[in-house]
Amino acid sequence: MSLHIDDSKCIGCGVCCSMLETVFDLDEDQGIARVINAEGASLNEIQEAIEACPVEAISI
Repeated sequence: MSLHIDDSKCIGCGVCCSMLETVFDLDEDQGIARVINAEGASLNEIQEAIEACPVEAISI
């Protein structure tokens, strides 16, 4: 699966990271989220994180 975070949209709020710490991590230096393991959760769980992103920065 190709999971992507748009760096230009991400505000680093950390919602995705708190929902799926096995998939996302917050890059403290840049202040944005990163995908660390696109296979770290089910598609349904990832979809929930996508929908929870307040700036719609995550896509599949």
